[in-house]
Amino acid sequence: MVHVLLIEDDPAVRKGLVLALRRRGHETTTAATGEHGLDAFEDLSPDLVLLDLMLPGISGLEVCRRIRATSSVPLVILSARGEELDMIVGLEAGADDYLVKPASSELLEARMRAVLRRVAPEDPEQITPRRTHDGPETHGSLTIDRASLIVFKNGTETTLAPTELKLLLFLSGNPGQVYTRQQLLERVWEYTFHADVRLVDACVLRLRARIEDDPRHPLLIQTVRGFGYRFGPL
Repeated sequence: MVHVLLIEDDPAVRKGLVLALRRRGHETTTAATGEHGLDAFEDLSPDLVLLDLMLPGISGLEVCRRIRATSSVPLVILSARGEELDMIVGLEAGADDYLVKPASSELLEARMRAVLRRVAPEDPEQITPRRTHDGPETHGSLTIDRASLIVFKNGTETTLAPTELKLLLFLSGNPGQVYTRQQLLERVWEYTFHADVRLVDACVLRLRARIEDDPRHPLLIQTVRGFGYRFGPL
């Protein structure tokens, strides 16, 4: 059973989401403010956080940043704000996915399950199909240990969100191969339905900030203009 922490201030929306989540077998804890949401997160260690942006007190964005500063728990923003800037800011704050209200319970469930699958891939070789690995890989100041799913930067362990880790494992397992954003949505996000390609761009920006020596001039996660991204080993 998946334990979901729902942080949502609107009583009607909160009630509807709780009913939908519990109907699908999820244990659900709710919080109506950012402060209470952070307290509940610390006390309960949920499997997934479902977060509104427009909260009284501490904003949803700040809640997202604080959670992501200490945890790689799957986090999905569910917000009435559907503008491009809102989505980009939410994803760059550390969310794994962003859904605009109203979202059907079927779509929400599909997105949640996709995010949860990224937490711990059952077989790292499934997302690095063209390489075999005898031990940790070193790419400049970056070391990737696929067996333990741990990444080191300059010898210090770097905490990556589930989506960031899976994207890194996939691209670095196929060095030099260019993938379109849609291909990455299908292979890394595991979305077989339409999703916004900006999810990929925002995740790449967050990943570069964590693994590149100079994120403004990336050497590892390279952009191929007009196509997508590739991993460029040193």
